[in-house]
Amino acid sequence: MLQGWRKPLTGLPLLMDRAYEGEETRQLVLDLGFEPVVPPKTTRKEPWEYDRELYKRRNQVERLFRRLKGYRRIFSRFEKFDLMFRAFLNFVLIVDMLKC
Repeated sequence: MLQGWRKPLTGLPLLMDRAYEGEETRQLVLDLGFEPVVPPKTTRKEPWEYDRELYKRRNQVERLFRRLKGYRRIFSRFEKFDLMFRAFLNFVLIVDMLKC
């Protein structure tokens, strides 16, 4: 999926799950111009540094997706048109923001 992306502004962080911390995936992310934010596995001989505070915020994104799945209309993708799906997604994000 990453190979299809066009090159973004360089240096933007990309939060990744620890399952994707392999050398091949990290190199692809670096080649695309992102900065990989992923902790190395504990068995690595040469671990790297990463932004720990930014990696902790990855949990907020995962919790947002969990809350979005609570809306059946989004989870089941009832909308046939992308425009309507995005409109309802924007509506749900606004409602979610107001609840917090």
